[in-house]
Amino acid sequence: MGYKTILTVLTNPAQAKLSISAAAKLARQQDAHLDVLVLGVDRTQMGYSYIGTGAVIMQVGIDTAEADSAALELEARAALAVEGADLRYGLETVITQLGALTDVVAARARFADLVVQPLPYGDAVGAEAEAAVEAALFEAKAPVLVLPATGLAENIQPKRIIIAWNRSTEALTAVRRALPFLKAADSVTITLIDPPSQSETRPEPGTMLCQMLTRHGVHAEISVLARSLPQVSDVLNQQARDLNADLLVMGAYGHSRLREAILGGATRSMLEAAAVPVLMAH
Repeated sequence: MGYKTILTVLTNPAQAKLSISAAAKLARQQDAHLDVLVLGVDRTQMGYSYIGTGAVIMQVGIDTAEADSAALELEARAALAVEGADLRYGLETVITQLGALTDVVAARARFADLVVQPLPYGDAVGAEAEAAVEAALFEAKAPVLVLPATGLAENIQPKRIIIAWNRSTEALTAVRRALPFLKAADSVTITLIDPPSQSETRPEPGTMLCQMLTRHGVHAEISVLARSLPQVSDVLNQQARDLNADLLVMGAYGHSRLREAILGGATRSMLEAAAVPVLMAH
């Protein structure tokens, strides 16, 4: 099993080179086809316009989206040209309103084995970047590899992988989606942070997952950590640095998305400050 269709969705010219470079590396390593979706986003909010101005605002929004998409497509084609003729890829440009972006991305991502995206939060990152990641995760049910600012390592295939394990359905889904990476890794650490105490009739936390992975030929071990830092994401990032990890695998949004949006959580915190690439699934 491998990743044979890889998708990256471009919403920001400043991140185009990072996304395409990483996605192209993976496409070559996996002998996969790369799909590049360029989005020009109309951000006008018609509900806040005065009566009679709707048509003007709409046209301005469309014109701006078309100009943005043209600039972004130029960046994408320049980044693809650097990759060489051996890369199998397709490029599509779509103009969409922000409210319809979810449907546009989900329609493409549902047929991808892996979606590669940059961190969706930052000073120069718009709301469409977050919407693209969420559309792939929740509507398309596709695994998403979220890239830090440094992109992917030169060796491409992660050698040291951390699994953030909390026994949730989302975490197990992420593990299954990450199997092509896990099976090729030198070491996989199943990390539990302050797990609940177990009764004598139940196995230790992580034991069943470790057994499952071992049967797939994965070199896995269990690590139990205390929550010694304010956020779970802080503990995971620190462990990633300590182990010199190449990849973190975790489930997306264990709580309700509304609670995550209001209070934050491991998912959002990790997407704001990931130290290494993060493969997420829901």
